[in-house]
Amino acid sequence: LAQERVSWCSPPAAQSGFGGTSVRMGKAGQARQVFKTFGKSSKRSSGLVKTEGKQQATPAKLKKNIVPGSILILLAGRFRGRRVVFLKQLQSGLLLVTGPYAVNGVPLRRVNQRFCIATSTKVDLGTGKFDSVTDAYFAREAGKKKGGKKDESAFFATEAEKQGISDEKKAGQKSMDESIVKGLSADMKSYLKARFSLSANMYPHELKF
Repeated sequence: LAQERVSWCSPPAAQSGFGGTSVRMGKAGQARQVFKTFGKSSKRSSGLVKTEGKQQATPAKLKKNIVPGSILILLAGRFRGRRVVFLKQLQSGLLLVTGPYAVNGVPLRRVNQRFCIATSTKVDLGTGKFDSVTDAYFAREAGKKKGGKKDESAFFATEAEKQGISDEKKAGQKSMDESIVKGLSADMKSYLKARFSLSANMYPHELKF
């Protein structure tokens, strides 16, 4: 096959041309022409149409071994290592659990089932009604926006404004836990109070919960 001969010429020095163009040196020593754009570059609109609002994620399915009354072991958060009682699954997919608070000090909480271990132990929930507890129950109240620097008087004023759990939530916690605590034996109460931990020569994958 015939081969084409390519004649190489020395590239010219970088200089600006007319119409917003300039000649620059390439990597291989060749001259290349660069086009300059002035002003804001207009991006072509893609054919994608933005939908209004965020798309809600589908809640995770509940594991088969988790049923109302099952005792779970928390693996993360403030109460990690504590045993809690599962009540129901909320609309967001999170699990509603309680200590009960009168037994081990764990209040009503939302936990992700990824960060808990389901045990085979179950307790009777009794006549407790938990329909009133939803995701909105755990929503924080909208506070004032953070401003600039605070002086000493403003700092102590904000500390005084901080409030704990409302009396309404405390009464609801007590009424929900009352039906559960009645059905707990002394051994079950001590089991819920004990914190879960691993000692030497104990492997989680070999344990039966």
